[in-house]
Order: sequence, then structure tokens, then C-alpha cells
Amino acid sequence: MSQTNDLLTAQIGHEFTASQQYTAFAVWFDAQALPRMAARFYSQSLEERNHAMMIVQYLMDRGVDVRVPAIPALEPVPESVTEILKFAVEQEEAVTRQFEQIVTATRVDQDYLAEQFTHWFLKEQVEEVSSMSTLLQVAVRCGDNLMLLEDYLAREPGESSGDPGAPRAAGGAVGILA
Repeated sequence: MSQTNDLLTAQIGHEFTASQQYTAFAVWFDAQALPRMAARFYSQSLEERNHAMMIVQYLMDRGVDVRVPAIPALEPVPESVTEILKFAVEQEEAVTRQFEQIVTATRVDQDYLAEQFTHWFLKEQVEEVSSMSTLLQVAVRCGDNLMLLEDYLAREPGESSGDPGAPRAAGGAVGILA
């Protein structure tokens, strides 16, 4: 296997781990009676799962024998909204670095098809980091009045669930809540 395919396989695990971590955050938000934050993170969890399955489909389309990596134990859920959002921003920044590393490998491997495939994810990461960073900024401004954060989410347009340029997900993309 090439370095590119090794990194893409590892990324499947990273995406599934992020999906589970976001589910844990959503459950915490639900337990705190913050339904809009919970919905946002349940949706984010599905999006990360779909990203993993897009990579699975791409590798299968290229004839790579795909092995889904094990998911490591999740990080403990922080005890505040802002700490959860800081974690989410850092996680999205880490994913961006992972995809940058994959693109670097595609160039070393001269795998131009993989490089083209990963460009969609780089664009997606700009949106992911921006979205989480904005949510963190709003949460900081809201302070202890978390209902203001819920109101903000109620006013903001929902996440888009259909990018016609997105890669196919193996088994089909799971619907994302709006």
C-alpha cells in the first residue's frame, strides 16, 4: 500500500472517532437541556461518519483492500459548553492538518486521483473550523446565559445536508439533521 492509502485508511479511523466524540458531546448537551446544541452535535456526528464512508468508498473504487481501523477510547467530555467547543475547534484543526498531510503524501506518491479526491475535504475543513470557531465565539459572548446560545442556533440557518460535489459515501450518506 502507498503512504497515501495508509493515511487515508488512518483517516477513516479519525473520522469515526470524531463521530463518536461528537455523539458524546451531543448526549451531554441533551442532558443539560440544550436541545439545539445537542441537535448540532448529533448532526456533526453523522457528518463525520459520512466523511469516513466517503473515504471507504473512494478506496474501494480504487481497488484498495479497506480495513476499518479500531476507534480508540474517547476523550472525557469537558464540563462546560465553551470547553467542549474549544475541544471541537482543536479537533477540526487537527483534521485539517491530517488532510494536509494526506495531500503531501499524494504528491510524493504522484497519486493525482487521491490528491483531487482530498481537495473536497480541504474545502470542507475550512467550513468546519470556521463554523466551530464562530460557535465558540458566540458561546464565550453568551457567558453563563446558555439560552442566548440556543437562541443564536435557532436564528442561524441549518447546516446544509447536500453538497452535490461531495464524494459518494459507501452504503449511502446518512441524513443530517437540520
